[in-house]
Amino acid sequence: MATFKLVLSYDGTGFSGWQRQPKKRTVQGVVEEALVRITGHRPALIGAGRTDAGVHALAQTAGFQADIRLKPAELVKALNAVLPPDARVLSAQTAPPDFNARRSARSKIYRYRIYRRPVLPPFLSRYVLHWPYPLDTEAMARAARLFIREDDFSAFSSNRLLSPVRKVIRSELRRRGPELHYTVEADGFLRFMVRAMVGTLLEVGRGRISPDKVEELFRKKQRTLASPTAPARGLWLVRVVY
Repeated sequence: MATFKLVLSYDGTGFSGWQRQPKKRTVQGVVEEALVRITGHRPALIGAGRTDAGVHALAQTAGFQADIRLKPAELVKALNAVLPPDARVLSAQTAPPDFNARRSARSKIYRYRIYRRPVLPPFLSRYVLHWPYPLDTEAMARAARLFIREDDFSAFSSNRLLSPVRKVIRSELRRRGPELHYTVEADGFLRFMVRAMVGTLLEVGRGRISPDKVEELFRKKQRTLASPTAPARGLWLVRVVY
């Protein structure tokens, strides 16, 4: 049995997230189906993170074990020949037997895209949040820096099953032409965490709350109207760091 590490990219619009679900189209599901067609059996595909429905990935990492005689470059070609066009394998390589795409990851980087101009180009509609309204971007940038910490992120997630403590090592808001890009890197993320953080930044930008409200949210550890969930379509998994 060989251990393989895949790097995948996908348009999340047509998927019900990463994780395999009964009677739903998921990224894990379609990649495993492609592996079945190539290998004759279904290996357990482990992803670095479980992106939600509608979330995109520039470079998601996944791993599996299988008895495959193909070389990594041949495996990439074979998988892309049977995968749907909204999911692609960018690269494949053999990995140590103890490689686990989730547990071996040091950090993950996500980016949220906000389009600011009055008219949204139709070819961007599935990939950005259109926000043509006034925003105090300087206040948003100040608030974004307050997320850099190791702390309880309960106020920014609906997940109550996992430990809510996460370490955010990068959190910044920058202008990129007509867009705002919010980039965040952490050792792990709770469900809806990045989208709730973006929702909070938008509330700051609209003047509904002050940047100092972020500290209060951390103290209270409760999800409130100050941290609404931003739409999935603007969120991208950029890279997994090992």
